[in-house]
Amino acid sequence: MREVSCSVITQKVRNLFLQANTNLPTDIVDCIYKCAKTETSPTASSCFEDMIENFKLAKDNGLPICQDTGMAVVFAEIGQEVVLTDGNFEEAVNEGVRRAYADGAFRCSVVADPLRRVNTNDNTPAIIFTRIVPGCSVKLTAAPKGFGSENMSRQAMFTPAADEEKIIDFVRDTVKRAGSNPCPPIIVGVGIGGDFEYSALLSKIALCREVDKRNTDPYYAELEERMLQAVNSLGIGPQGFGGDVTALAVNIETFPTHIAGLPVAVNIGCHVTRHASTVI
Repeated sequence: MREVSCSVITQKVRNLFLQANTNLPTDIVDCIYKCAKTETSPTASSCFEDMIENFKLAKDNGLPICQDTGMAVVFAEIGQEVVLTDGNFEEAVNEGVRRAYADGAFRCSVVADPLRRVNTNDNTPAIIFTRIVPGCSVKLTAAPKGFGSENMSRQAMFTPAADEEKIIDFVRDTVKRAGSNPCPPIIVGVGIGGDFEYSALLSKIALCREVDKRNTDPYYAELEERMLQAVNSLGIGPQGFGGDVTALAVNIETFPTHIAGLPVAVNIGCHVTRHASTVI
């Protein structure tokens, strides 16, 4: 057995949210550089140049990439041989979020009740997804999620008779309805299978996969490419000004499902789909 202090969890979570909100993952930056070089629309090219300049300024000055520093989402994979000591795990995570948003002077966007709408003033509580996995390490992923893109997400409970084209049309229609609202070029996370709530979780997990890595199953890797082509054919373009690139990538994650159902969830991520991970 290995002991991990909750004080370490707090410090790691703090550092991850500071990093994620100021430093975009390299794979997304590289993809936007590539798109800037191949984009045929002058207006869209100018948008890409502004995005790149924004990324540089945020990284160099430790400033938020976007003013919406998101709701704090944390994925935790805790090894079954780990013993967490000196506190409560969820309290430790929330304390890390609290410190990050204070130390980074990030906008606090969380309200304590969905209808009464009183701000908690420290961006807590975080949304925490925990898995117990083999081993003696703890992997933490911080994924601050802005709601300009989150609000554009959708879910459908298809029948098993739904074919690939129907699912592609659902993804394409979701992006079409979103238009410029999620600050394209977007990343599209698609969760297929499981049940109602698990398909939504899969779609969010999909947003944390690198944009240059396709699904390990060739069948779904091809489906990702077909969905990406369908989305980019819309011509919405960067910030909705038109162009070749509406989405940087479509990432699909799947899970076994019931014989009577076919859940599909689409989680939209903006061009600053932020996430950062560490292993303790």
